[in-house]
Amino acid sequence: MKKFFRFLLKLILGLIGFSIFMVLLYKWVPVPLTPLMLIRYFENPEEPIKHDWVSYNEISGYLPLAVLSSEDQNFLNHSGFDMKAIEKAIENNNKGKRVRGASSISQQTAKNVFLWPGRNWFRKGMEVYFTFLIETLWSKQRIMEVYLNSIEMGKGVYGAEAASQHWFNKQASKLNTYEAAAIAAILPNPRVYRADPASSYIARRKTWIVRQMRNYGPFSIKN
Repeated sequence: MKKFFRFLLKLILGLIGFSIFMVLLYKWVPVPLTPLMLIRYFENPEEPIKHDWVSYNEISGYLPLAVLSSEDQNFLNHSGFDMKAIEKAIENNNKGKRVRGASSISQQTAKNVFLWPGRNWFRKGMEVYFTFLIETLWSKQRIMEVYLNSIEMGKGVYGAEAASQHWFNKQASKLNTYEAAAIAAILPNPRVYRADPASSYIARRKTWIVRQMRNYGPFSIKN
């Protein structure tokens, strides 16, 4: 039994050490592939993966503002978890309602880069763990940069550059306000919604996001 527990302890410490190493590695190195990309590929090998990493400075400033305005307006102020949004989600769930926005951009980044889709308690616990790590070891700008380069933005489309080329046939650096808002508008379900041409629902969401962007005003994320 002692040998088993020593082995188990070494395994746990090894996994912790490896997870910290990966988080530190991705602090500087572009994320080449995510678990979701692999899952999508094995689900449908004929669906090509479009993913071109670009630096934060090569992405139009309208896009981080759009996703911040639509997904996580407290991103610059919280430490990975928007407690007010979580409390609101719990309250609405208890009432039988469902509300979006409980997961912060940091949580979504941790989930997309290091984990697999799922809703069980173990995966949620791992999400909390990796969110804590990236908030501790990365800057807010790096979290946003990885987020914008890794999340799904269409069928087989991952990241800002691929999405800009796919939806608007232009570089991510050239996106205007409404194009950035259109991409942000489809994030809740990017395999169903289209940024262009937009459905009436996405058009309404896009208008709302643009209004939120204007209310939020200028912002900057520093390393």
